[in-house]
Amino acid sequence: MTTAQTTYCKTPIGIAKIIGDKNGVQEVSIIDDDIISGEKLPMDTPECLQECVSQLKEYFKGERASFNLIVNPKGTSFQVKVWKELLKIPYGKTTSYLEQSKALGDVKALRAVASANGKNPLWIIIPCHRVIGSDGSLTGYAGGIWRKKWLLAHENPVKQQSLF
Repeated sequence: MTTAQTTYCKTPIGIAKIIGDKNGVQEVSIIDDDIISGEKLPMDTPECLQECVSQLKEYFKGERASFNLIVNPKGTSFQVKVWKELLKIPYGKTTSYLEQSKALGDVKALRAVASANGKNPLWIIIPCHRVIGSDGSLTGYAGGIWRKKWLLAHENPVKQQSLF
């Protein structure tokens, strides 16, 4: 059994905590800067997590629209099925919880799908931030609605129209 390793990566919307081992990235979560203010985070990155850190940095620079990583999220078979469906949402696009439920073959599973999205352990890499309410509202997001709004704007910036 391999021991999971941890590293941290500064992002424009907080500090990403990354956990994984040679079998893949298991978790990427966000930590508020003020929660750890004054603490010195270890910034040495284990070899098994270096590619994840690199790809996250590229994403935040606007140089990456999808991730190419070995992932190993822990969850129930239903959660994993929901998370795989999330990977089909294109960069810069959104879908609703209802549409996601339909894609999974059961519109009645709406709450279960929303719950599985909320338990997504791979922040940004599995793009649950791209799921919105049927009415276009920015409903729940484990990292906070302001981060969801930031991520959606980052992926689909408003283009300034030319006056001439």
